[in-house]
Amino acid sequence: MKFFFKVMMVTVISISVNAQETNCNCCTEKHSEFDFWIGTWTVTNPDGSLAGNNVIEKIQDNCLLRENWTSAKGTYTGTSTNFYNNNTKQWEQIWIDNQGGSLHLKGHRKGNKMILKTSVANNKDGLPFYHQITWSLNDDGSVRQYWETITNNKDVSVAFDGLYKKTE
Repeated sequence: MKFFFKVMMVTVISISVNAQETNCNCCTEKHSEFDFWIGTWTVTNPDGSLAGNNVIEKIQDNCLLRENWTSAKGTYTGTSTNFYNNNTKQWEQIWIDNQGGSLHLKGHRKGNKMILKTSVANNKDGLPFYHQITWSLNDDGSVRQYWETITNNKDVSVAFDGLYKKTE
C-alpha cells in the first residue's frame, strides 16, 4: 500500500509541475494580434529605396514582441518592446533609439491594422500634436508601417512610410 501511495504522489506532483510549466499567460488571442509583424524584414521607402532592416521576435513566453531596427546606412538603430497590457486592455509600444529618442504608444488592432499613438504633447510652437503609427497587414504577407505626426488634430505630416518584406 505504501508503494502505491508513493507512486500516486509522484504522479500527482509530476502532473502538477508539468501543468505549471505549460501554463502560458500570454497565449491568448489578444496577445497574438500583432504576430503578423514577427519576422526578419527588409524595409523599403515609397520610392523603392532601402530604408533599413528590422527583426521582430516574440520573447518572454509570448508576452513581448521585441523589435531591433537598423537603418540602411547602419547609423540609426532602435529597439522597441511591444506588449498587450492586460490591465488597460490595449497594446503598448516603448521605443528607444541610439539618438536618444523615445516614444510610448498605445492603441488597438482594428481589422488588418495595428494602430498605436502617443499622448498629446505640445510642440516647440506650443501647438498640440501626437504621433500615430499604423501597421497594416497586406494580402501578400508584407506589412506597411505608416507614421503620421498630427498637429491641431488636423495638420498631418508623414514621418515614415515603409514597406516590410520578409527576408526569411
